Amino acid sequence: MSEERIAYLNARLLDPESGLDTPGALLTQDGHIADFGPDLFKDGAPSVSQVIDCKGLCLTPGLVDMRVQLREPGEEHKETIETAGDAAATGGVTTMICLPNTHPVIDDVSVVEFIARRAQDANRVKIKCYGSVTRGLKGAELTEMGLLSEAGAVAFTDGIKPVADALVMRRALSYAKGFGLLIIQHPEDPSLAGDGVMNEGEIATRLGLGGIPTQAEVIMIERDLRLVELTGARYHAAHLSTASAVEAIRSAKKRGLPVTCDTAPHYFALNETAVGDYRTFAKVSPPLRSEDDRRAIVDGLADGTIDAIASDHAPHDQDSKRLPFHQAECGAIGLETLLPLTLELVHNGHLDLLSALAKVSRAPAELMGLPCGRLTRGAPADIVLIDLDTPWQIAEEKLRSKSKNTPYDARPVQGRAVRTVVNGRTAYSA
Repeated sequence: MSEERIAYLNARLLDPESGLDTPGALLTQDGHIADFGPDLFKDGAPSVSQVIDCKGLCLTPGLVDMRVQLREPGEEHKETIETAGDAAATGGVTTMICLPNTHPVIDDVSVVEFIARRAQDANRVKIKCYGSVTRGLKGAELTEMGLLSEAGAVAFTDGIKPVADALVMRRALSYAKGFGLLIIQHPEDPSLAGDGVMNEGEIATRLGLGGIPTQAEVIMIERDLRLVELTGARYHAAHLSTASAVEAIRSAKKRGLPVTCDTAPHYFALNETAVGDYRTFAKVSPPLRSEDDRRAIVDGLADGTIDAIASDHAPHDQDSKRLPFHQAECGAIGLETLLPLTLELVHNGHLDLLSALAKVSRAPAELMGLPCGRLTRGAPADIVLIDLDTPWQIAEEKLRSKSKNTPYDARPVQGRAVRTVVNGRTAYSA
């Protein structure tokens, strides 16, 4: 059988790793990147099985979404590996990493293997998973992180729950240090957060809703940073939402600590006013913060303090969201809106294009130790063709996720994926 060779012509090649930004072409062969560059095919038509004219659009490494709740196994009525894969491909995501808060929890090798099998059967995009730090996400007994890592878990987190006990976190970091593993924390002190459901402040008071102070986030981070100093382990703070947390991470990096962090689009694209009159689709965890906090998140992205952007995809059915605000579940879907909302940072002049793309491709891939997120000869052909300029409007009924809980319905955006390629195979084409 002859090898499948696909040529992508007339592209704007973008690679955040090398800083490449040039007109050119790219050749894939049997699912891998065979060659690319400004001079490729200049001497004549290529001998290939398929030619795709990119028409000047951006050809870049596929997005790597490092924070996704898949809901399978256990809550397939909210999302499945197949529907999440369809949504990811539509959004230009070629690799996603799922949190361990499935049912059963990803605290055993058998569940890691189940996720891998289902992802292979679904054959949409690549799916990796985290292992839980503690058994059953209960915050007490550590999992066998070494075994879970060997089975394929890329890092360790208790997902939407913090590791609240300082001694347990110290032991987790020490264990992880011995295996060279990464611990990811949901930074929120539960004793301070209490029964709060939105950001503490004037709006929460006016609505009569329990507030979560910004200190709940930074106190947990500052505690953990002391434990990082003690253990020397790699530590990652997830979905930063406050100015004080950004400053704490910035200071830790200046001191040379092995710490990284990410944020989600909610925290630079929205603020607490999106809650409006008890709008539960804007109920997320951590909560949407003040405008000053939102601007601090943008600044943290711009100066490199915040390493990556993740969708924090958290699908919920209507029965979980259309409830009184204090009873509704936290979370919003985000696989299909990750790219256009990240591009807002470019269109608004906060980040240059390569820096923005790095936050959703190279940086998360590097953090997870994955061989993607960059244009490299011989690497898997996980690429996305992006139209930067076409305006469109997010419409919840058109989103591919099984659940439709988006706070961005009717939001005008600019830029989207028009073709997503996984291992050389087109997973989505507009």
